[in-house]
Amino acid sequence: MKTTRLLTALLLTLGAGASFAQTAATTVQRDVNQQTRIEQGLQSGALNTKEAAKLEREESKVDRMQANALKDGKLTPAEKARLQAAQNQTSRDIAAAKHNEVTGNPQSASSQRMQADVQRNVNQEKRIENGIQNGSLTNREAAKLERGQARVDRKEARAGHDGHVGAAEQAHVQRAENHQSRRIFKQKHDGQVRGEKS
Repeated sequence: MKTTRLLTALLLTLGAGASFAQTAATTVQRDVNQQTRIEQGLQSGALNTKEAAKLEREESKVDRMQANALKDGKLTPAEKARLQAAQNQTSRDIAAAKHNEVTGNPQSASSQRMQADVQRNVNQEKRIENGIQNGSLTNREAAKLERGQARVDRKEARAGHDGHVGAAEQAHVQRAENHQSRRIFKQKHDGQVRGEKS
């Protein structure tokens, strides 16, 4: 009888951990999807650099919300609802910006720089999502990394706020991206795994 109760408790605990992992991974997957949509808008000319910068500012806000929600290792239903509402608003803003009368030149140096930076965001968010899914990142580690993503997004927003991303501005963003890339690698390979110290 005790064995059955112990086994049941263990299975419930593992199920709850997997549920938290899935929820955290789902919110990060939404980041990947939205960053991809921004990149596609830049590539097609549906978004100009200034619009993409504004959307990156919104993505920064969502990343900060994720970091704050996950910092205690849990994502409550209320936090999940707030995140989903913010992500839904960003999604609507991406759609509106892509379908307005404003267009960009995807071949311009400024747009090319912003495209490269947004593509790097997609890659970094995918690495975080994969770490959550395979258990190499705890929710607390993911929170720290999302805070780092928010910083990178803010730098991109500042760089493109005037509609142009210069070479020096891109170099500043790339330094932040490189720093964030090293942090992701370090957190994924530090030996902490989901379930030990979520």
